[in-house]
Amino acid sequence: MQIGIVSTGLYLPDKYVTGKEIAEMAGIPVHVVEGKMGIKKKHVPGPNDHTCEMGIIAAKQAIERARINPLEIDVIIYIGEEHKEYPLWTAGIKLQEAVGAVNAWAFDVALRCGTTVMALKVAKSLMIADSTIKTVLLAGGYRNVDFIDYQNPRTRFMFNLGAGGGAILLKKDHNENVLLESELITDGSFSEDVVVVSGGTKHPITKEAIDQRLNMLDVLDPEGMKQRLEQKSMVNFIKVIKESVRKSGYKEEEISYIAMLHMKKSAHEYVLKELGLSQEQSIYLEEYGHIGQIDQILSLELALKKGKVTDGDLVVFVSAGIGYAWGASAIKWGKVR
Repeated sequence: MQIGIVSTGLYLPDKYVTGKEIAEMAGIPVHVVEGKMGIKKKHVPGPNDHTCEMGIIAAKQAIERARINPLEIDVIIYIGEEHKEYPLWTAGIKLQEAVGAVNAWAFDVALRCGTTVMALKVAKSLMIADSTIKTVLLAGGYRNVDFIDYQNPRTRFMFNLGAGGGAILLKKDHNENVLLESELITDGSFSEDVVVVSGGTKHPITKEAIDQRLNMLDVLDPEGMKQRLEQKSMVNFIKVIKESVRKSGYKEEEISYIAMLHMKKSAHEYVLKELGLSQEQSIYLEEYGHIGQIDQILSLELALKKGKVTDGDLVVFVSAGIGYAWGASAIKWGKVR
């Protein structure tokens, strides 16, 4: 049974901030933001760029590109963030109604910036297990930039957070852009390293908490997290890539393009070197920032426009998310016999 990507959709807000502006807000040199952090500019939400709404726009684009009737969609998996229009709200059901997929059922999933890769694995498993599920839409939005305090040096590695929406439409027995195997790793030793302290049951939101900026992202144990990540992060990042490719019946030397999340430039270059890939076999998202789990969709769309991905290519989506989670999905692009 082959499950293929029929289309994708992407939404990027018109508004953006530059690396220079980030440097001014944070009080750090421009060359650090643009060179080391790799942020020349990033998209940020405008007044109407709500999380689910951005996913709806991307989803409608994917449906239009696929030239299908929304009534054909069997399941919608919302891949956006918890930070959305309302708390305690299943955004996937709103998205289902907005795109006209009244025959579908919907649910939300979350694995921070690893959500898209995880959702691809979930979608494929659902389609294999249930013969009635033939078409699945993954869609959602991201704007965790709202939680960034540029005055907090502990969160500098997250200054790249931006905003946008993305979508992927999958179809059973679609022999193009075939979704192969995925690999995921999670490590709970990092689970409370990066949190928004106030707003949950442990520390309810109060005026005092807001005054102390406890409603923004923070790193509770910066040194401990750094030491543990140095031991595990890149090792697990490379591992999920190699395992997704191996499980798919290929070798890492056969990778044609890797759609990576935005991270500091040295890390991006390290991954390419470890896999024996050239700079031309990926796109560094320095003009977009890090749009969470939307990065892989963005990277793929940019690669297709630039001719970096063509029929027969082995493409790998790879992600890493706070928690910590690492994931990769292999895709055989073009028609597959």
